[in-house]
Amino acid sequence: MHKGQLKNWNDAKGFGFISSSELSSDTFVHISSLKSMSRKPKAGDTIYFELHKQADGKSRAIRCRIEGVPMKARRKSHRPYNKKPASMSRMVSLVAVIVVCLFIYKRIDVNSQVIPSQHPTPSNVMVNDYIHTQFECDGRQYCSQMTSRAEAEFFIKHCPNTKMDGDHDGFPCENDTRF
Repeated sequence: MHKGQLKNWNDAKGFGFISSSELSSDTFVHISSLKSMSRKPKAGDTIYFELHKQADGKSRAIRCRIEGVPMKARRKSHRPYNKKPASMSRMVSLVAVIVVCLFIYKRIDVNSQVIPSQHPTPSNVMVNDYIHTQFECDGRQYCSQMTSRAEAEFFIKHCPNTKMDGDHDGFPCENDTRF
């Protein structure tokens, strides 16, 4: 580290020259090298500095401090280092809500029709018993072979290899205008 006296200072342009008995020529100093000081330099100040050789062969003062002048107080950050920005946590919350909504939407098919309860009630038991006695599986597979919607529903539920429910929603012969 070298010691010298600020020979002149141009406050408007932010630079000056330091004269040191240790060096053969004056050394250029820029305000950026003194940014940690609590005041601007003025001619006559004693400066402590390190010498840096530039690519063009000239030298300049770096890491400077003014003798007797305190350094600027560093401001502490009030924000913890590991805390994520608020916008990031909002984004994560929004994505979580969207995922939950999509999950619920997939679980509840909004366009589906109401399917009667599978739990037997007296009216369901009577209808099912009546249908069982009225129809029987005899190899018919297509809507054109059925005589009623009830017969088609019996065949789709109880008989194998039927081809009456193209969209597999449990409702046979949906496009048949006879029913």
